[in-house]
Amino acid sequence: MSPRPEPQIGIVPEPAHAAQFLVLRVRDRGRDARAVAAILAELPARVAELDPGDRPAKLAVTIGYGPEMWDALSPGRRPAGLRPFRALESGGRRAPSTGGDVLLHVTSALRDLTFDVALETRTRLGDRVDVVEDVAAFRRKDARDLTGFIDGTENPKAPDERAEWALVGDDDAAFAGGSYVFTQRYVHDLAKWTQLTVPAQEDVIGRRKPDSEELPDELKPETSHAARSNLEVDGEELKIVRQSLPYGTTSEHGLFFIAYCRTPDIPEQMLARMVGTSGDGISDRLLDFSHAVSGAHFFAPSLPVLRALGSR
Repeated sequence: MSPRPEPQIGIVPEPAHAAQFLVLRVRDRGRDARAVAAILAELPARVAELDPGDRPAKLAVTIGYGPEMWDALSPGRRPAGLRPFRALESGGRRAPSTGGDVLLHVTSALRDLTFDVALETRTRLGDRVDVVEDVAAFRRKDARDLTGFIDGTENPKAPDERAEWALVGDDDAAFAGGSYVFTQRYVHDLAKWTQLTVPAQEDVIGRRKPDSEELPDELKPETSHAARSNLEVDGEELKIVRQSLPYGTTSEHGLFFIAYCRTPDIPEQMLARMVGTSGDGISDRLLDFSHAVSGAHFFAPSLPVLRALGSR
C-alpha cells in the first residue's frame, strides 16, 4: 500500500475538551461554491497560526463537503462512495436526512478558542451560506454521555488502528487520506431515562454503567444498544471512529454523533440495525429515549485535495 496523502488533523486524534459543529448550506452553489472552498482551504494554516509549536491547545479543524457541494466543486469527480444520506423509519423510530454542503468540525482543549475559530470562519463566509446546525459540544467526565454511560467504548484506540478505519486507502486512490463523515444530532429524553433503574438502563445499553463492561451474551438483550450497534461481516467486526460529544442546554440536550470512516456503508448498516430496517425485525431500545433530528453525509478530503479544491 502506498503512503496516504496527509489527512486533516482532526480526524484521527481522540476528541478534545470542546467542539463546535457547524453544518452549512451554500445559498448559490453555482456562484459561491468556489469562494467558500477558497476560504475554507486557508483554515489549516490559520489553525497553525493560532496554536503553534506543540499545539498546547490541541486546536484542530476538519472540513467536509456534502455530495452536492462536491459536484459543484469537482464536476464528475467525487469520492466513490459519497452520496446523500437516505432517511430511515420503522416502528416510530426515525433517522431523518437534513443534508448540508459544508461540515466544519472545530475541536480544542479551550472552549473560547473553539468558539472564536468557528465564529471567525462563519463571519468570513458571510451571506454565502445558511446555517443548518450550529452545536457547541463538550467532553464530559470520563467520556460519558448525558445518559451516564461511557460513549464510544468500542472505538479503535491506537492511532494506526484509528487511521486504518477512518481513512480511505488505495481502493479510491484519488481520494486516499480523506474520510467519509456521517453526522446526526440526537435529543435525549432524560426525564424518561432517569425513571429507569440502573439495571434497567444497563439492559438498554447492554453494558455495566460504572465501567462500561459489556454484559455477557446470555444476559445482554438483543434489543440493547451494544447488540444493535455492533456490526460483523464474515466474522470481522467493522468499526468507525466516533468523535461524538454531548451538547445542550437545560431545556434541550443530547449527543452530536459524528463518525469518520473509510466507507459510508459501515455507519449506514449500523444505523439500519438500530432503527430496525436491517431485515431481522429488531431495533435498538435506546431510541425509545433518544431521537435523531438531523442526518447527513460528507467527505473530508486530504489536505492536498482540500487545498486543490480551494484553488480552482
